Amino acid sequence: MPRQITEMLKGTLEGIVLGVLARRSAHGYEITAWLREQGFTEIAEGTIYALLLRMEQRELVDVEKVPSEKGPPRKVYSLNAAGRAHLDEFWTNWHFLVERLEHLQQDGEH
Repeated sequence: MPRQITEMLKGTLEGIVLGVLARRSAHGYEITAWLREQGFTEIAEGTIYALLLRMEQRELVDVEKVPSEKGPPRKVYSLNAAGRAHLDEFWTNWHFLVERLEHLQQDGEH
């Protein structure tokens, strides 16, 4: 993944993960695997786990410990009301940025 995309992803990864959790509850490995399937092949599991921990501390997600066949219980994350509000704000800001960037691009082409 080119460095510029990696840097841009850092600023949006929280919103992306919240968007994944808006679809369904998941544990860190599932989130990482889904992101990799979507083309984000360079994302490390550790990055996702650290982000999920920060989101848990900020109370944007609810956490349920689910027994695992292999080792300790897994933490399954789901979006709560605060996380939903944060995701809604993310999308509002995202659309604002996209609109401004498209305008900038069009001005540069003329």
